[in-house]
Amino acid sequence: MAEPPRPAIRPARPDDAAELARLSTQLGYAMSPPVAESQLGEVAGHGDHALFVAEAPTGLAGWIQVSVSRIFEAPSAAEIAGLVVDESRRGEGVGPRLLRAAEDWARARGCRAVRVRSNVRRERALAFYEREGYAKVKVQQVFEKPLRESG
Repeated sequence: MAEPPRPAIRPARPDDAAELARLSTQLGYAMSPPVAESQLGEVAGHGDHALFVAEAPTGLAGWIQVSVSRIFEAPSAAEIAGLVVDESRRGEGVGPRLLRAAEDWARARGCRAVRVRSNVRRERALAFYEREGYAKVKVQQVFEKPLRESG
């Protein structure tokens, strides 16, 4: 049986919204196409952020979001904000190709490292990042405070 064609890696476009929403939902973050289109518009307007997709003939095989993280006390680095590969395409090399695109993008912007955070419950994701050369550098808690509109 012939292998499926390797998806082309390219920047996301507004007409990818439905597929981006489908993949985000697979990752566990339910999203509608209009919300995906709006979110993509937010990312597209900033040069320090990028969203790449893996385009296959049957639809998107995955996406990755990366941004430059500007932290005063640390050298310039990029952070992967999200990575998802279609459930039906996992194990075909799509994830590593998306990582390389994000790493190349970060390198071109002078970043000296790429970071990624992953929930400790996502054991397959943790193993994937380690296979791809990422090393655990710390364990931390994440805190969040919802902000209400002033007034």
